[in-house]
Amino acid sequence: MKRKVLLIYTGGTIGMEKNYETGSLQAFDFGNIFKKIPEMKLLECEVSVHPFKNPLDSSDMGPNEWKLIANYIGKNYDKYDGFLILHGTDTMSYTASALSFMLKNLRKPVILTGSQLPIGDLRTDAKENLLTSLYYASLYENDEAVIQEVAVYFEYKLLRGNRTLKYSAEFFDAYRSPNYPVLGQSGVHLNIEKDFLHRPKPGVPFEVDDHVSQDVLFWRIFPGMHLEHFAEIPNMKVLILQVFGSGTIFSAEKTRKTLKLLRKRGTDIVVVSQCISGGISFGKYSNSNIFREIGAVSGHDITAESAITKAMHLLDNPKYTETFAELFVKDLCGEITEKFEI
Repeated sequence: MKRKVLLIYTGGTIGMEKNYETGSLQAFDFGNIFKKIPEMKLLECEVSVHPFKNPLDSSDMGPNEWKLIANYIGKNYDKYDGFLILHGTDTMSYTASALSFMLKNLRKPVILTGSQLPIGDLRTDAKENLLTSLYYASLYENDEAVIQEVAVYFEYKLLRGNRTLKYSAEFFDAYRSPNYPVLGQSGVHLNIEKDFLHRPKPGVPFEVDDHVSQDVLFWRIFPGMHLEHFAEIPNMKVLILQVFGSGTIFSAEKTRKTLKLLRKRGTDIVVVSQCISGGISFGKYSNSNIFREIGAVSGHDITAESAITKAMHLLDNPKYTETFAELFVKDLCGEITEKFEI
C-alpha cells in the first residue's frame, strides 16, 4: 500500500523557474509538478498537491500563514500519512519552529524543504531536496511513522525543525542544527538516527493549538547600547534578550536599574545567546548574575528562531495553566535541552 503525502506549496525559490525569453524568474505552476519532475512517480507514495492561492516570498510568512498551515494539516491529518511543506529558505526555521509548537502530539512526519536555486535552474538543488523530503514524509515501519515531528530537510540532511537556523545565503548546505544531532542523512543509503528522534507522550491525542501572541520583542545586545530605551516601550509582555556568550551583559548600574524596572512592570525577560552553538548558563560569570537576581528566564541552548516562536505561542495561551516562565524552560517538543550545562 502506497503512503499518501500532502504537499503544501507556500512559495519561495523552489517554486520559481527562469523565463529564458526575458531572463526573469517567474512562479512555477505546481499543477505541472509531475511533468517537471517525472521521478516523483517512481516514489512509493501518492502525492497530492495543495499550493497557496497566492504563493509568498518567505519574508512575508508569519503568524497568519503558520496558523493556515497548521489548521490545514489538522483538517487533513487523518487523510494523509505525511506532509511536505515547500517554503522559502529565509524564514523556514521560524515556520518549522512555530509548527512544532502548534502541532501537538504529532505522530506523522511534517517535513519542510526549499532550495537555494529555482526548480527550473540547470544546477538546481530543488529536485534532490524535494524527492528525498517526500521519501522521509512517507517513511513508515510496522505501520508506524518513523518521523513523528516537524523536521527540515536540506542538502542531504534531515534536521529537527525547531533546532535549525539558516547558516548561509550562498551555499547549498544552508542549514545547521548546532545544538542537536542530525536526524538523518542521505547518501548512497538514506539513514535515520532513531535514537535522536522525538516521540510524543503515549496515549495523548494529536491536536492543533494555533495560539500566537505578537506581544514579543527580540533584541540583540551590543557594546555601548543604551538599555534605558526599553523603559520607553509600553506594554512589553515578553522581551527576548540575545546577550553575549553564556549569558553576560554589561554591568553598569543603569543596566541593573532598567532590567529591574522592566520586571517590576511585569515584563518576562528571556535570555538567549548570540553564539551559534552552546547556550546560557547563569552564574558562570559574574556579569550574568543580574539575570538570576531579577528572575529572568534562561533559554538554555534554544535557537533565536525557536525562542521567538515558542514565546509567541506560550504568551497568554489559555490552554496552559503554568506561568510563562515555568513553561518556557520546559522541553515541549525537543526544542531545548532541559538540563543544559556548558
